Amino acid sequence: MTSDSFLRDGFAVLPAVLRDSQCDAIAEFVEAFASDSPGTRNLLAHEECRALVAELRAHPAVGALIPAGHVAVQCTYFEKSIDNNWLVPIHQDLSIPVRTRLDHPSLRGWSDKEGTLFVQPPADVLETLVAVRIHLDPCLETDGPLQFVPGTHTRGRVDAAEASRLKQAGPVVTCTVDQGGALVMRPLALHASSKATGTSRRRVLHIVFGPSELPYGLQWPDTPPA
Repeated sequence: MTSDSFLRDGFAVLPAVLRDSQCDAIAEFVEAFASDSPGTRNLLAHEECRALVAELRAHPAVGALIPAGHVAVQCTYFEKSIDNNWLVPIHQDLSIPVRTRLDHPSLRGWSDKEGTLFVQPPADVLETLVAVRIHLDPCLETDGPLQFVPGTHTRGRVDAAEASRLKQAGPVVTCTVDQGGALVMRPLALHASSKATGTSRRRVLHIVFGPSELPYGLQWPDTPPA
């Protein structure tokens, strides 16, 4: 049933993927990267994240949603709280990390984030990606959880006006997640989040999986196979 809802909606919440003690140990590791910023994108090279990737692959429910042959290509840490707080309007995740810049009319939106090169590839590339968000803390209504417009991952790239219209038309689903739970999503699914209004922390590891080989001569960044 989870696989069916994931295919239909573009997202699914899986409870109890990690034990509380595992979340606490990962949280202790990511504390070293806590700063005035809300997170960092460059954690995949660390053994702790690579061990987590292996555990997610082996988990029956999570592994069933990651296509065979996909590799982990990015691990990002986010922390949202009253002190580190933000809202995100309705959008799609359109950028992927790559090794080098290439000139091709299908590639646009080049940018540099924390020393890593990012590009916006065509929708058929983005449609292959799966992101797994591991929640190190409970994420309740007051913690700025992600909100999705179901089924929008099948629409290709959606401009801002159409994204706003689709959100207003609804339905919009708010995804609260317990500690140790996972939110698995297609990056093209329209999603948003509000500011946190409570007093707790929302710490998340966002791991992106993609095909081992990319078109247009693109390559994933120089990270060990995962």
